[in-house]
Amino acid sequence: MKQVKKLKTKEKKETGIRDEIRSLGVMIEHVDTQVSLVAEQYGDIKKTLDSHTKILDSHTETLDSHTEMIGSMKMDIEVIKADLAFIKGGLKRKIDVEEFSVLERRVALLERHR
Repeated sequence: MKQVKKLKTKEKKETGIRDEIRSLGVMIEHVDTQVSLVAEQYGDIKKTLDSHTKILDSHTETLDSHTEMIGSMKMDIEVIKADLAFIKGGLKRKIDVEEFSVLERRVALLERHR
């Protein structure tokens, strides 16, 4: 009888161990599935980030070229401003055609009276 009890106890222990191993296997499968899902999501996120990085790089190149063009335009505008200031100064020293004709008549009158 003791031997039967020992066998039953041994069988119960073995059954309990098998159940525990099966349960552990199920948990490992579940964790493995979840890890695979996270890894797959990480891969998708990385692809998206890489594509966004490429887009940003192309925009950076465009921005750099625009900055260069704006700098060139600024220099051109500075030259134009200097030229306009020179022309404006020159125009202040000159008289217009009407003033010149009036002055010409006055000089002609003065020369006649001499």
